[in-house]
Amino acid sequence: MDQLIIELKQKIIETLNLIDITLEDMDQDAQLIGGDLGLDSIDVLELVMMLEKEYGVEIDNKELGVKVFASVTSLAEYVFNNGLSGETRAKTV
Repeated sequence: MDQLIIELKQKIIETLNLIDITLEDMDQDAQLIGGDLGLDSIDVLELVMMLEKEYGVEIDNKELGVKVFASVTSLAEYVFNNGLSGETRAKTV
C-alpha cells in the first residue's frame, strides 16, 4: 500500500502540474480537496480521468468522490480495492 500511495502522490503532482509540490509536501492523511494543496472541482475532474485511464476505477457520483478524495490514503485504498491489477492494466492500455 505504501508504494501505491507514493505512486498516487506522483501522479497527482504530474496530472495537476503542481510544480512547487514534492512528494514529501503531501501529507497522505491530510484533506486532499480544499486542503493545503488548493485542489478544486476542476482538479477533481482531471484526477477522475487519470484514475480511469491508469487504474480502471470509476468514480461516478459526488458522494463516492467525497469519500475517495478525502485524502491520499483513502484514494489509495479505493484504487487498491477497486482498480485493475498492474498486469491487467498493461493489457488494457
